[in-house]
Amino acid sequence: MRVLSDREIYQLEMEKVFGKTWLMLGHESEIPNPGDFMVRDMGEDSVIVTRDKSGEVHVLLNVCPHRGMRVALTDCGNSQIHKCIYHGWAFRPNGDFIGAPVEKEKMHGSMLEKSELGLKRARCTLYGGLIFATWNIEGPSFDEFLGDAKWYYDMLFLRSDKGMEVLGPPQRFIVNANWKTAGEQSAADGFHTLTLHRWLGEIGNYSKKGEGEGDGADLSPEMYGVEVSSPHGHALRCIDLARKIRRITGLDPEKLSVEEKLEALPPAGMTVEMVDQLKRNLSEDQLKVLTSMPPQVGGMFPNILFGFVYIPQPDGSVVGSMTMHTYIPRGPDKLEFCNWIFAEKDAPPELRQKMLEQTVQLFGTSGMVEQDDSDTWPHMTLSAKGAMGKHITMKYQAVYETGAPEGWPGPGIVNEGFTKDDTQWHWWLYWNELMNAD
Repeated sequence: MRVLSDREIYQLEMEKVFGKTWLMLGHESEIPNPGDFMVRDMGEDSVIVTRDKSGEVHVLLNVCPHRGMRVALTDCGNSQIHKCIYHGWAFRPNGDFIGAPVEKEKMHGSMLEKSELGLKRARCTLYGGLIFATWNIEGPSFDEFLGDAKWYYDMLFLRSDKGMEVLGPPQRFIVNANWKTAGEQSAADGFHTLTLHRWLGEIGNYSKKGEGEGDGADLSPEMYGVEVSSPHGHALRCIDLARKIRRITGLDPEKLSVEEKLEALPPAGMTVEMVDQLKRNLSEDQLKVLTSMPPQVGGMFPNILFGFVYIPQPDGSVVGSMTMHTYIPRGPDKLEFCNWIFAEKDAPPELRQKMLEQTVQLFGTSGMVEQDDSDTWPHMTLSAKGAMGKHITMKYQAVYETGAPEGWPGPGIVNEGFTKDDTQWHWWLYWNELMNAD
């Protein structure tokens, strides 16, 4: 438990985890125009995410190389020049140094060329419009970092013709907890749903009496499916859609084709009219998974959670929710929770509005699900500070002994059945690998 509170370990994480891995900073639809910028964080390093005149996105360390003052002091804006208020050094959106006041006096000196005085650049890439960056300039590519998990993530982020966009800026709030309490839960922890989120079955229409599955509060049927682990700590929970399709259509999913399943229950956030886009962007194997056990919740190492979930409605229909969280470290016992809500660019206005409202109600800063989760993480962090508590070991003992379902087409470390601890354990294994790396 000591790892959830120790300051020395936390400082190592800033260098060995957040200084080496790919980190999500937002979505390009947040900075649509040349000159747009937003200020985000890579660990405890503030960065400026910019779009230059050519449309290229850059990620720049928000530290003036002159005296260390922060250059951008607002959350977002539009400017072709980023000027430090302290001594007036100015920079272009790509980080290049323009100059200092009173050019003829060379206030920036003559020891270094102007080309050497720009803002430090991070390595940046776009994936489905999501902006990722890393300080590990010579390290693994983003695709190498995702590895086999990319096959599944493509089903979420690269499934449509025009892609997705944000429904407003991210919601943000502070939780008095170590970032890893949220990070490791995001590695597809299913167990906590049964108890911490039990109300989903009691009042949330996720489980109904009369279906031969126990009382209305029994969420255990939702815990069956396929879970995918990654050597790089990524995780996906692929939940069986058969129950939802049967409830909506009254038909046996086993007798429906892939096309019929897509029309009966389009992926979360899509409509029947958008289904043809899936066939253009995904393989046949991906479509099979998307219509049987699609990835619905999970995470990307180290601090990302995604949720592409189906929210049951009182009339028996469902509304999709597309959300992503990042858990930004703010010290060994504090994190900043950022929540983005997405919609496909082609989604009709009425669907976008429903998705926004219901995602805020469930996964927003005051969302019913997040109120549950953010209540446990501070208690874990406090427990890790105790003289006895810091020596307690967390248990990851419920492990799969099943392997992938017969005929499963996807790659990765795949297991079927009731949710287990494997995905979170792989999260910790990669954390441990990074923390012990030279």
